[in-house]
Amino acid sequence: MNIVAITKHKDLVERVRTAFEGAGHHVQIIPDHLQALALEAWKDAHLILVDAEGDPLDGIRFSALLRGESRHLFQNLPIFLIFDNPISEMDPGVLMDADVDGFLSANDGLQRILTVLNPAIEGNLIRSNVLRMPLLATGFSKSLSTRIGKLVEHFGFELIPCPAKDLVTRQSELQTPILLLGLDPAGVRTLRILQQMRDHASSPYIILIGRFPSEGLQRRLTLAGVRDWIPIPLSHPLLLHAVRRGMEWLHIKRIHREFQSQIFGMRERRLMLEMETSSLRSEVLTDPLTELLNRRAFNQNLEVAINQWVRNHRPFVLIFGDIDYFKLINDRFGHLVGDQVLQILAERIRSSLRRSDLAFRIGGEEFAIILMETGLDAGAEVADKLRRKIDENPMHLETGQSIFPTVSFGVGVPGDRDANSLCVAVDEALYIAKHKGRNRIEVVPEKRIQE
Repeated sequence: MNIVAITKHKDLVERVRTAFEGAGHHVQIIPDHLQALALEAWKDAHLILVDAEGDPLDGIRFSALLRGESRHLFQNLPIFLIFDNPISEMDPGVLMDADVDGFLSANDGLQRILTVLNPAIEGNLIRSNVLRMPLLATGFSKSLSTRIGKLVEHFGFELIPCPAKDLVTRQSELQTPILLLGLDPAGVRTLRILQQMRDHASSPYIILIGRFPSEGLQRRLTLAGVRDWIPIPLSHPLLLHAVRRGMEWLHIKRIHREFQSQIFGMRERRLMLEMETSSLRSEVLTDPLTELLNRRAFNQNLEVAINQWVRNHRPFVLIFGDIDYFKLINDRFGHLVGDQVLQILAERIRSSLRRSDLAFRIGGEEFAIILMETGLDAGAEVADKLRRKIDENPMHLETGQSIFPTVSFGVGVPGDRDANSLCVAVDEALYIAKHKGRNRIEVVPEKRIQE
């Protein structure tokens, strides 16, 4: 007997091997549910142990999928759930709803394993909740329908003879997985039925029974949707093999849908994780007051810009800006007004830049700007336009008061300096602008940068 254990609990599997491999049984372990589906591990299994918990597929859904449309193929295949923690007892109704035969805990000992699994190993486990699978049949004589019905009944099916005129209605009601279709001599009625069933929302696997027609009609019947052929006189083994092939084909379709569903679910979860990661990254790298990038983001982006300059000689300009007399604004109008000033200035900076440029708040009233693909003269012009835009547009408060903030700027390019040296040079230029009267820009001469 082949025992398939779909579980992460290797110690439990070793105990199962100790219990049963000495008696000639083989135990195969598969680490997760999706891999088991991919390998179709149940095809040669006589007993399955499966973890109750799993992501994205758990043991209960695995069992439901395995039984599903192929219930008759696996109606007597024992399935036992494995729980991570000990469970003293389980409601039989829960086992029935899960369509499994019992359960183990990951820490169960040999005696418990033998007690639970021995009835299934010895073939004494009888599943009481198995339902017969309906099969529709049309185009057969009463005697042939009776013969087919008795044969398939023995294997868990219920044959439902149906007149051709009621076939579409009955298929809608029963949604049977397989249709047995008798072939009329000319094939006209058969082709008409095939067309109706091909357009049906729950199109079944169609097995044609009858004498082989001409090659041309065979081609038309195949194109119309026939998936299997059984000649007359009817062979019982051929019929059963055809039904089994039909159920396996439908089961493969079900597995494919499940895989597609799981893949779609994983894509959705990946998208959600990416969105959450992006949101967290935004929180980590964004100044909450001004919604500009923060000091951490500035350090990262400046290092990238320096590396691109060194490797590819891709130019950029670094600008530092500092609000003049900001402490006086806070002292006179209060910190709430000071925050409002920071927000308005941040918006003016952001709206004055290209999409490829980056703006940062790197301190209390200090801002930084990185202008990509820009030379020193153009960078100085951008800084001066921004200075004038702020200077010429006072801020009006709800109280009726007006504030006339100004900003001083330092501007520089990398030359042969690293990130730290460039920041020091541009900061010195900003200090000079402050010292010379504020509300002005100072440019670091390129020769100083390159020294």
